[in-house]
Amino acid sequence: MDKKPKENHGKETMTNQQGHPVTDNQNVRTVGNRGPTTLENYDFIEKISHFDREKIPERIVHARGTGAYGYFQSYGTVNGEPISNYTRAKVFTNTETQTPVFLRFSTVVHGKHSPETLRDPRGFAIKFYTEDGNWDLVGNNLKIFFIRDPLKFPDMIHAFRPDPVTNVQNLERMFDFISESPEAMHMITFVFSPWGIPATYRHMQGSGVHTYKWVNHDGKAVLVKYHWEPVQGIKNLTQGEANKIQGENFNHATQDLYEAIENGDYPEWELYVQIMEDGEHPELDFDPLDATKLWYKDDYPWHKVGKLVLNRNPENFHAEVEQSAFGTGVLVDGLDFSDDKMLQGRTYSYSDTQRYRVGANYLQLPVNKPHKNVVTNQTGGMMDFRQDYGDFKNPHVDYEPSTIAGLKEAKNAGVEHEPHVEGRLQRQAISRENNFGQAGETYRRLNDWEKDDLINNLVSALLGCHKDIQDKMLDMFYKCDKEYGARVEKGLKSEVESKEEMMEDAMHDAEEMGHPSDPY
Repeated sequence: MDKKPKENHGKETMTNQQGHPVTDNQNVRTVGNRGPTTLENYDFIEKISHFDREKIPERIVHARGTGAYGYFQSYGTVNGEPISNYTRAKVFTNTETQTPVFLRFSTVVHGKHSPETLRDPRGFAIKFYTEDGNWDLVGNNLKIFFIRDPLKFPDMIHAFRPDPVTNVQNLERMFDFISESPEAMHMITFVFSPWGIPATYRHMQGSGVHTYKWVNHDGKAVLVKYHWEPVQGIKNLTQGEANKIQGENFNHATQDLYEAIENGDYPEWELYVQIMEDGEHPELDFDPLDATKLWYKDDYPWHKVGKLVLNRNPENFHAEVEQSAFGTGVLVDGLDFSDDKMLQGRTYSYSDTQRYRVGANYLQLPVNKPHKNVVTNQTGGMMDFRQDYGDFKNPHVDYEPSTIAGLKEAKNAGVEHEPHVEGRLQRQAISRENNFGQAGETYRRLNDWEKDDLINNLVSALLGCHKDIQDKMLDMFYKCDKEYGARVEKGLKSEVESKEEMMEDAMHDAEEMGHPSDPY
C-alpha cells in the first residue's frame, strides 16, 4: 500500500519564488561535503541572483529618507470664504473626506545611508490618494531653493557632491559654484544656519517651495504657495549638537518617526496657503514665480486650510518607501502649474527619473497606485502586472478614438483655465532678480544664537576654499547685509592661520599616535 507523502509546505514553510519548499537553506550542493559546487544548485542560483538585484538604483537626489502613511482633511474655507471660490479640487472642497496620504521625508544631496544629521535641505513629499486620482506635492522643509533655472540643476548637484576623482566631500566645489550663482545666497543663509539641520522629521516645516495655481469652477486662477506647520513645534540643531547626535545614532530621525507612530504619538501638520492674484505684480521688487524668494506674511497672509496626520508605519521599507515615486506634474483637477521655471523643469525630470529608477510601470506598485480605478490604453513595458483593465474596456480596442468600442474622454469638471501667453522665445534671466535683498532680511530676522551658528558654519566651510572664492563670497555677504559680511570676514581672518596649523599638526599626529600591531 502506497504511503501518503508527508506535508512539507505549511504556512510557515520557506519556499523559493517559484513556491517550491526549501529543505536546506544552509548548504549548497557540492561533490562531497567539501568539493566543488555544481551548476544545478537551483535554490542557490535563484537566491543569489535575486540578491544581486534586490537594490534598485539609488535616487539621484533625496536618496536618504523614510516615510509613513496618514490622512489629510480640509477645513473647507480660506479666511472665512468657501475654498471653492478659489479651487474646485475635491481634496479641498470635500470636507467630510479624509484623503489617504503617504509622506516621504529625506535629505537631498547625500547618499542612501548617510547620517541624518548632515547639513542639507530636507525633502517633504506627499502623495494624496484623492478621489480624482493622485496628487503629489513634492517640496522641502525650507521654503525657497538655491537656483531659479532648471538648466543649472545638474551642475548644482554635481558641485555639492564629492569630488569625482577623490570621492571626498569638498565644500570648495560647492562655494565655487555658489560664488558664481548669487541667486543662491538666500538659501545659503538658511542652510548654514540651524535651519539646515532639523532636529527630527516631526519637528520641521514642509513647503511646496514653488508657486502653483488654484483654479475654480469658472476657470479663474490664483497663484498659491503651500506651507506645512508642525503641530509639535519647530526644532533645529546647531552644528555641535548635530555632531554629538551623529556620534551616537546616525539614523535618529528615521527611528524617531517610526517609534512615535508605533507609540501612538501621531505627528500632525496644519496646511496654510498664501494666495496672490495671477499676474506679474510689477509693484514687487522680485518675481513672485522666483523659487529663491519668499512671499512675506505681512503682504500675503497665511490662511489655514487643512490638517495632515501620520498614523501608520510602512510594513516593508523597500516596497513602500524606497519604491515610492513622486512627481511635481501629478496634479488633479482644480490644481495647476505656474510658469515657475524650476517647477516646469522638475515636472519633466521627476517622472522621467521614476521610470528609470523603478521602471515603466512604477505606478502599478501599491504605494504609487491611485486608490481610484485606473482605466487606460497604456499597457506593456517591463513588469506590467495589471489584470484589471476596466469593467467597461473592450480588450480588443486599445486605442482612442473608436466608433466601435473602447474608452471615452471624460467631461471637464469646470471651465478650462486658459492663461494668455505672448512673447518672444528667449534664453534670458528674469528681469527682477534681486539676489541679495531677501537673503539680508532673512539674516536680520534670525535669532542671535542662529546668527552665531550661521557665521561659525560659514567660516568653517570657507576656510578650505581658495582666496578668490572667499573674496567673491565675502562680497556677496556684504551685499546681503553689512554686518553679515563683516562677521564672516572677521571670522575668516581670525581662524585661517590656526585652522591650517591644526590640520598640519593632525597629519603628523596620526603617525605618532598610531599604535603598532603585529602582522597576522
